Order: sequence, then C-alpha cells, then structure tokens
Amino acid sequence: MPANSNTKLSVILFIGNHIFHFYKEIMVRKKYAIAFVVLLIYSCCFAQQTAKPPVYTLADTLRGSITPERAWWDVLRYDLSVKPDYNAKTISGFNEIKYKVTGKSRRMQIDMREPLQIDKVLLDNKSELSYAKEGSVWYIKMPEQVKGSEHTVAISYHGKAHEAIRPPWDGGWSWDKDSLGRPWMTVTCQGLGASIWYPCKDHQSDEPDNGASLTMIVPDTLMAVANGRMVSKKDNGDGTVSYKWAVVNPISTYCLIPYIGKYVNFSEVYNGEKGKLDVSYWVLDYNLEKAKTYMPPEVHNMLNAFEHWFGPYPFYEDGYKLVDVSNTGMEHQSAVSYGNWYKPGYRGRDASGTGFGMKWDFIIVHESGHEWFGNNLTTKDLADMWVHEGFTNYSETLFTDYIFGKEAADAYNYGIRKGIKNDKTVIPAYNVNGHGSGDMYPKAGNMLHSIRHGLDNDSLFRNIILRGLNKTFYHQTVTSKQVEEYISKNTKFNYNKVFDQYLRTIQVPVFEFYFTADKKKLFYRYTNCVTGFNLPMVLKNETTRVRIVPSIKWQSINLKNGQGDLFTKVKIEKMYYVTATEVMNTK
Repeated sequence: MPANSNTKLSVILFIGNHIFHFYKEIMVRKKYAIAFVVLLIYSCCFAQQTAKPPVYTLADTLRGSITPERAWWDVLRYDLSVKPDYNAKTISGFNEIKYKVTGKSRRMQIDMREPLQIDKVLLDNKSELSYAKEGSVWYIKMPEQVKGSEHTVAISYHGKAHEAIRPPWDGGWSWDKDSLGRPWMTVTCQGLGASIWYPCKDHQSDEPDNGASLTMIVPDTLMAVANGRMVSKKDNGDGTVSYKWAVVNPISTYCLIPYIGKYVNFSEVYNGEKGKLDVSYWVLDYNLEKAKTYMPPEVHNMLNAFEHWFGPYPFYEDGYKLVDVSNTGMEHQSAVSYGNWYKPGYRGRDASGTGFGMKWDFIIVHESGHEWFGNNLTTKDLADMWVHEGFTNYSETLFTDYIFGKEAADAYNYGIRKGIKNDKTVIPAYNVNGHGSGDMYPKAGNMLHSIRHGLDNDSLFRNIILRGLNKTFYHQTVTSKQVEEYISKNTKFNYNKVFDQYLRTIQVPVFEFYFTADKKKLFYRYTNCVTGFNLPMVLKNETTRVRIVPSIKWQSINLKNGQGDLFTKVKIEKMYYVTATEVMNTK
C-alpha cells in the first residue's frame, strides 16, 4: 500500500467491517450462496493490502465458521480409535463424541475429508442415525434434544488415508520406514485440520472440555504412543495390540496424534514451579543412547526458561514428552514431536544468522513453547494464529535471553527479521479457515520485542503480559482482539494501532528524526503507517534514558548531554521493528 494512503485504508476498513458483519448475519440465516458472494466482496476490499488477494470457497466457509449445524452443540470429549493398515495405507476406526446441547438441536455438522467414508452413526449407543454428505461435510439428522442434556454420537468410518507429501507443512498420514526399514507412522494436520483423518468438529473454538483418548490398534511388533498418559495395553490375540492413551485437559483436534513405530522409552521427574512434572522420551530403539545424553539437558533448559517467563507448564496432569518422528516436529500437546536430528539449530541452520540459534535445539524450544501459546491459549479462528506463532517465535528470543542475556536476545530477534516478507497481512479474513502470511512468526515476534522495549519494564512484561495471559486464559480458546485488549488494559497503554500496523497491514513504519545543529533538540515522527500509530520508544545506556511516543505529527524533545547519541539508525532498529531514517534538518 502507498505510504500516504491512511485515509484510503480507513475507508476500506470501514466498508470491509460492515460487509463482514452483514456476512455474519447472513451466515446465521444459512444463506450460504449469498454469504459467499459477500465474502468475495470483502476480500476485494482488502486487495490493496496483499499482492494476490485470496479467493475463498463455500467449503472454506463451512470449515472455518460456526455454522448453525455446529452452533447448537458443545464438544465435551472425544474417544477415538484407529487401526492403520501400513501396506494398504488405509485406516478404519470410530470416534465417540460426547457433547452437550446448547441450543435448538438440528442437523449436526461433522467434518471428515474425502476419501474417508462414514459406515454408521449411533446416538447414545442405541439409535442409528441417517446422514448425508456434502463435500467434506457430513450432516447427521438428529432428533429433538433438550437444551442442557448430554449425549454421545459414535461414528464408525474407514477409507484410504490422505498421505502427507511434505510433513509437517502438508497434512495427513506419514507411512514411513525408519533407517532399518521398519514401519514408522504418524499424522500431521495443523491448518489442514484433523478431519483429514478422523470425524470431528474441526474448528479450533471447540475443544473437548473433558479431554480425549486415542486408541491405536497396531501390529504386536510395534509400539504406539499418543498424548497424555497410557491408560491400557490389550493383546487382541490376532497379532495386534491396542494401546490406549488419554489426556484429561482440553485439547485441539489437530494436536491429538498417533505415533507408531519401534519406540522405547526413558523417563524422569522435573521439579517444576507447580510441583513434580513427569517427563518422558519416546525414541526409536537405535536412538536411545544418544537421546539419553542429548535430550534431558535441552528439555531442562527449556522448562527452566519458559516456566520463568510464561508460568507453570500448563499440562502437569498429562505430563510432557518428546517423540521421535521423521518430519521436523510439531507442537502436539503433551506429546511434542521431534525430528531435529539430535543437533542444535534447526536441522543445522540458524535463522538469525547470529550463531546464537546454533547453541540450542530449535525444535525442542519452539515446539515446546507452543504448550503455552497454541495449546494453553488456543485461537478460536485460524486467522488469529499469530497468537500461537508470534508468541512462540518470540519464545526463542526469550529463551536466548534467559540463557545468554539481553544483548544476545536483541541480536537474535533482529537477526530473524530478515525472514519477514510483508507479502500479505498477518491476519487474513475470518470464518474461512484463512491462513495469514508466514510473517506471523518473525514479524509478530519482532512486534512483541518492540512492545517489550517500549515498555522498558521486564517485570511488567513478564508477569502481566506473558504469565498473565497464560493465567487469565488458562486452557481457553481466545481471539486476537481479546489478547490485544488484555495487553492494552494491563499495561495501561493503548496498543490498538500498534497491533493494526503490524498485524493488519504490510507497511513497515518509518521513524524519521533530525536534530538541531547543537544536538540539544530532537524532532521526530512516524510515516508509512496507519493513522494513530503510537509505538513508544525507550532508548538508553548506562547513564541516561529517553522515552518518546511518536505519532504521524512532528514532535520535539529537549535533549541532555549525550542523549542525542542514543538516536542512531542501528540502535533504533536493533530494538524496534521500524525503518529509522535521519532526515535533513529543516530548522
């Protein structure tokens, strides 16, 4: 967007907002065809913010919104069972969904992707229900049910499992072999959704309040691992074994994951902030000795750092585990997958280019950081995924700070900035399962670093923002708006336009400044930004400190001896995600 287009942006936002609310009203009335047209108009209103405005389909709307067929029931628990056939690359199983009626019952929307097929649906283990399929959505015909009542719907299914081509970025089953040629299976499905492999309400806003279980029926030569704790192991007498694992805490559908292979285990107890935390490591048998040496020190550093910054690990009841996988790794709640080759960095790379990223294991740090931001706090809509990825990206900086100090953290955070593309906005359209820019990682992380430096109060930043968010929204689903308002309210500063700038535009703010000839007065302002952008800046050294709150209007401040030396392009940009430009003195 052009630098001086704030008025145009305001008009676009105004129109877009009203169209979007009209769209939501239409959705309630189930007029999907009209809603889809309105959504296209909404997308066009924001075409100037992205190089290639996305086009969303009706399927995106059904997947990404709370339709009337989703709104009347609340998931209480999933009890999922799956039997994979490694050679045929097929699966069969059932999901027993316990739910509470929260409104007038009607058709129930169940999400499950082709080519999987439903075989039977039972209500309360006795009444068989009819169902119809529309794309990736299955509509189950439900009888009238009393508001507040609780029921179970058991869905049996089977079919060819969607295979992940490039996990974890592409979702589906991985039918791999370990280095000895033995079967090694798992699933990745963030973004694409858990409906790629089992029937569920595939929307982040509705997690099973009372936890979930996953039973895996596998050959008796293999071990099956999942989230939480093992509940039972049953020999089926036919060459297969059933392993049942369960979590007692709410969990996102995309985090409930099977791991099947030649696993062995070792465990320990971590004395954490909330007490004794069971920590276990599930690795391929030939990785056992190096895992015993490599993993525990990395995990201890991670837990020490993150419990310091974020508060207690959120899932003491379910434990913490690392599980070997063939992909790089994912943040599956209480069962973090690990595929970083038992080496520091990100498979031998340091995104910051500083060398600090090669001093710790990226996957253990980053994916475990999601236990707080992503699994404890989960966004209701995929559009707000910056809350997951931005805070967790920033957890890398905070980890570096905890182990190596603030200067190292500044260098690391500044280093990862080169990965920001500003190709499209971090927050895309809502209610369509929209994916924002990959900038949700480094750009949102740099935004948080900028806010932290502007606060210039690490005690406030740590206790009120980081630990406060995890305590206030403990085991809850949230919106970006809730997080933004919480930060503004609890820091007693309105960051509304700061969030708008970094999350809803692709402009990089420019901080312009100049001095009088004697360097006793500084003039400054922001340009290339939304109207009202007001990111505070604090610049300091061992002997002096200056705090300013620039706006789009020129302001000035009298400087004491040496304070002018604080305002250099390098010093400003090291701490704040802005372009600093010293302009010609016009005074």
